[in-house]
Amino acid sequence: MNNTNHSCQGHSRPAHPGAPRGFERPGSGDRATRRFSSLLVAVILTGALNAADKGQYTLLNPTPDEQMRPLSTDRPDKTESAYTLDAGHFLVEADFFTYAYDRHNVDRSNTKVETWNVAPVNLKVGLLNNVDLQLILTPYTSIRRTDHTTGTVGRQEGFNDLILRSKINVWGNDDGRTALALMPVVKIPTNQDNLGNGSVEGGLIVPMAVALPGNWGMGLMTEVDIVRDEVGGSYHPEFINTITFGHSIVGNLGGYLEFFALVNEQDTSNWEGTVDLGLTYAINENIQLDGGVNIGVTRAADDWNPFVGISWRF
Repeated sequence: MNNTNHSCQGHSRPAHPGAPRGFERPGSGDRATRRFSSLLVAVILTGALNAADKGQYTLLNPTPDEQMRPLSTDRPDKTESAYTLDAGHFLVEADFFTYAYDRHNVDRSNTKVETWNVAPVNLKVGLLNNVDLQLILTPYTSIRRTDHTTGTVGRQEGFNDLILRSKINVWGNDDGRTALALMPVVKIPTNQDNLGNGSVEGGLIVPMAVALPGNWGMGLMTEVDIVRDEVGGSYHPEFINTITFGHSIVGNLGGYLEFFALVNEQDTSNWEGTVDLGLTYAINENIQLDGGVNIGVTRAADDWNPFVGISWRF
C-alpha cells in the first residue's frame, strides 16, 4: 500500500558541552577550549544540515542508504503515494497476477467477463530528490467473455498498453505531516488483439498524504484524464477520486481501506465505484509483499478483483 503513515527521518541536534568550571580565573587555555568546542559544535551542526539537504543527489549521484526515505509505494491500493523514490535508486512494483470478475453489468445481460493480467509491473527510477520516472507495462492480458444466453465465448489476449508517468513532489517529501505531488501521465497504445482503443491518452494525478492521530495514515487522490470516446473518436475528460486509510495491525503487517470513484463525461458511460481492502507485509526496509481485493459497488465496476504482489527497492 502507499505508505501514508510515512515517518520522516529527522536529524538530532547535539547538546552543547558546558564550559568547565574551576577555581582559577579563566585563562587563554580556557578560551581556546571554548573556541574549539564552539567550532566543533558548528562543524557538527553544519554536517547535520548538509545531510538534511538532499538536493545534491541525482540519478548519477545516488542518495546514500542512510538518508533514504522509508519505502513508500504506489501499490497495492489505487491511491498513488505523494512521496518520490530517492534519487539514484530503483523500485519494482509488480503483481504476480490480477483477476477481475464481472457479471453484474450495466447492460444487465447474461454475460460473464473474466480478465487475467500476468506480471503487470511499474518500473521506477529516482531522477532527483523530488522527481522520479515510471514505466508501467502489462506483458500479458487475457479477457474471456461468456454469453450464457447463447453459449458463445469470446477471447482477447496479448500485450497491453504502455503507461509513462513522472512524479514531482511539491512538499513534504522528507518532513512534515502532509505531502503533495503532481504526476503527469501518458498512455502509449501498444496493445494487441484490440485490448485497448489504440489512442494516445493522458492526464494529471494529484496525490496527497496526511498523517492522522493514533498512527493512522490517510491518502487522497484526484485525477483528470483526457480519454477517447468509444463512439465518434472525440476526446473527453474522465475524473477519478479516491480516499484511503491505513494503519499498522501487528509488527510489520499493515492494512488499508479505500474508496474509489471514476466518472466519465461520455454520455453513454456510468460511474464506477469500488470499496478496496488489502494487507501489506514488510519483509525488510526495501521489500514489501501485499494482497487484497477490490469490490465493485456499481454495475459499471468489476464485481470483484483480487490480486497479490510485491515491491522491491534497490
